[in-house]
Amino acid sequence: MEGAEAVLEAFGRHLRLQRNLSPHTVRAYLGDVTSLLAHLQQHDVALTDLDLTVLRSWLVGQQRRGMSRSTLARRVAAVRTFCTWAARAGHLSTDVGARLRSPRPDRHLPVVLGVEDAAGLLGTAEERARDDDPVHLRDWAALELLYATGVRVSELVGIDVDDLDDAERTVRVRGKGDKERVVPFGLPALRAVTAWRERGRPRLGNPASGPALFLGARGGRLDPRTLRGVLHRLTAVAGVHDLAPHGLRHTAATHLLAGGSDLRTVQEVLGHSSLATTQRYTHVTPERLRAAYTQAHPRA
Repeated sequence: MEGAEAVLEAFGRHLRLQRNLSPHTVRAYLGDVTSLLAHLQQHDVALTDLDLTVLRSWLVGQQRRGMSRSTLARRVAAVRTFCTWAARAGHLSTDVGARLRSPRPDRHLPVVLGVEDAAGLLGTAEERARDDDPVHLRDWAALELLYATGVRVSELVGIDVDDLDDAERTVRVRGKGDKERVVPFGLPALRAVTAWRERGRPRLGNPASGPALFLGARGGRLDPRTLRGVLHRLTAVAGVHDLAPHGLRHTAATHLLAGGSDLRTVQEVLGHSSLATTQRYTHVTPERLRAAYTQAHPRA
């Protein structure tokens, strides 16, 4: 499609500079819109002729290729954002994506570790770090902080050294939309992070490391994919259920709820803009539900 590259480039600038979206989200949205533009070209439809029927036919094609509901929902969000921008930029006469309905995402919850299994996983990371290998010290500190705070893996690797407040035991993280929040953590995480900063980071650091707290083997900022691999390996060694960093985030949220935290507090810790997101993301155990009912209902 003639001019598609220029449109995509301008839309990308809008996402980065005006919407302030993360690089990961920008790449995903641009990929989604690229798919839509390819669909238009395949059916000889100009961008100015885009309408709801064409949008729906594109989505049906995605669904027939086996696209998951969660991916389809993201693609709808991307295209809605694109259509709103394109209408304002003069590429469309109206915002044709405003009426496009999103499929309900799958309700599959990530795997959650029990309290004992989480302790066993972190104990395994600590035991491995006793050899004082800087990479092992880093892995122990990263997993302790990930579980202690429930932050996203992208937020964890984005933490700088100065974002930590040892006295208050808090860390400043930058979430989606570059929104900042301050999250508390406990003594075990502080102990692991201190060991990493004092005995591990100086040995991996180099002039190119900058302020990054967690470093890769070559001294640059730690890649999220590296930490995912570390977690998969350590769950196998610890003999607990395999999970990704997102599962450890979900584990932290679940344990907060089970320990008595309310949903609003968990919402703040996780950095969700909507409480509804937290309600979907966490699950309330039957025991906690029964206890809350017994305490609150006058005829329980």
